Amino acid sequence: MLRVASLNFRTSLLRTYATAASPHALVFLEHRGGSLDSGSLSAVTAASQLGGQVTGLIVGNESEVPAAIEAAKKVKGLNAIVHCTSPQYTASLPETVSPLFEKILSGSTQYSHVVSAHSSSARSILPRVAARLDVPAVSDITSLEHDASASTTTFTRPIYAGNAIATVRSPSSVPIKFFTIRSTAFSAALCEEGTSVEATSIDPTEVADPPSEHVKTSLTKSDRPELGVATRVVSGGRALKNAETFESTLYPLADLLGAAVGASRAAVDAGYADNSLQVGQTGKIVAPELYMALGISGAIQHLAGMKDSKLIVAVNKDPDAPIFQVADVGLVGDLYQVVPEMIEKLKQ
Repeated sequence: MLRVASLNFRTSLLRTYATAASPHALVFLEHRGGSLDSGSLSAVTAASQLGGQVTGLIVGNESEVPAAIEAAKKVKGLNAIVHCTSPQYTASLPETVSPLFEKILSGSTQYSHVVSAHSSSARSILPRVAARLDVPAVSDITSLEHDASASTTTFTRPIYAGNAIATVRSPSSVPIKFFTIRSTAFSAALCEEGTSVEATSIDPTEVADPPSEHVKTSLTKSDRPELGVATRVVSGGRALKNAETFESTLYPLADLLGAAVGASRAAVDAGYADNSLQVGQTGKIVAPELYMALGISGAIQHLAGMKDSKLIVAVNKDPDAPIFQVADVGLVGDLYQVVPEMIEKLKQ
């Protein structure tokens, strides 16, 4: 990969904050139904690599926060938990949650870093808060290195659909360093029974007449593993012809493998699969142990979302398909013949 020159951030913000020589990270712990998101556990791992204290922040309504707190108390790597409960935080809208972040960070000299997974919610909230505090934010990092002696933090992040890696350094002049992490680049923090940390409640920052309103959340229910964290993924492309063929061809194979189902953007745009299954630069970034690409040509946007998979298996009737350039195992053939044969072999 091409490695580009380092970039230095500067800021004119004149406040007194804890120096990054003794880092203290605030990790935004996202949750659903009281269960912590796996991406947030990866964010804890990234924050731990700074070499200092790690505090988790839990925000939500009264029905979910208590269970999320109990789950967070078992997370290895957390030194403390702060939580805030309000009906306004039922949905993590940036317009309602950002003022809480701003209050915590503006009135404290405690935190040197703010960390979260690169989720749709966090990438709306963190840059907004960073802008309000007049500091930069680094998104979707894949590695980090903190130099305590110089109070600088250096990150790497993919650019140009993963074809280049940018090295970004946030110097000591930046009082609080905001960054989101690519979940597949960091292992999830372990949860251990018997581990318990102190949890402290803070008052909410109510927003009068918020400019946006949460209408509803539509979730796709499936017995298969979640695409973003599955260890095996079976994906289909435009060659699947229609939604019925997509389902009848891929689902039996995925069920036999215990795999999640994914799709290329072309398949999603054509209506073969729901957009929650899209893998790629504008979809989900996955890095499973096994990734099977069936009828996917391998456009650069799709490769950006799956090329870090441990074992890539591709089936395509075009021998010049770009997917074969990244595949560990490639088969030139008709997927409508290959997939049924694979299913029969697996059943045996």
